[in-house]
Amino acid sequence: MEQRISFVTLAVADLEASRRFYLDGLGWTAELDVPGEVLMIRAGEHLLLSLWDRAHFEAEVGPTMTGPGIAPFTLAHNVATPGEVDAVLDTARTAGAAVVHAAEQRDWGGYTGYFGDPDGYRWEIAHNPTPLGATVLP
Repeated sequence: MEQRISFVTLAVADLEASRRFYLDGLGWTAELDVPGEVLMIRAGEHLLLSLWDRAHFEAEVGPTMTGPGIAPFTLAHNVATPGEVDAVLDTARTAGAAVVHAAEQRDWGGYTGYFGDPDGYRWEIAHNPTPLGATVLP
C-alpha cells in the first residue's frame, strides 16, 4: 500500500448546511455535488474532502457513534504567516463557524487556532515555522 490518503470522509447531519458553510461561506468549489447524498471538495493535489449525508454514510460503513464531546481528531489547514491564521479564522466565523479556540502562540513555536464546522468537526488553522511546516504548504 502506498503511503498516502486519497479521501477524508465525514458523516454530516445536514448536508445542505455543510454545502452552505464550505461552498458559500469558505468559498470552496465542489468536485462532485449530489444533493441529499454527498459533496466532494478537492482539498489537495490528490486529496478530496468527502461530506456524506449521515444516513448514506451509515448505509455503507455502519452505524456511527453519537454522544457528548467531539470526534477525537482534527483537520488542519496550514498557512504561511500568523496573520493568515487570523484571516482564515475570521472567514470561518463570518461563514458561521464557532471559533472554539482563538489563535495563540504555541509552546512548540507555531501559531494556531480552531473552529468547528456545522457538525462540530474541528479545524486547526496553523502557522508552523519549522521545516516540517514548509512541507505541507503549496
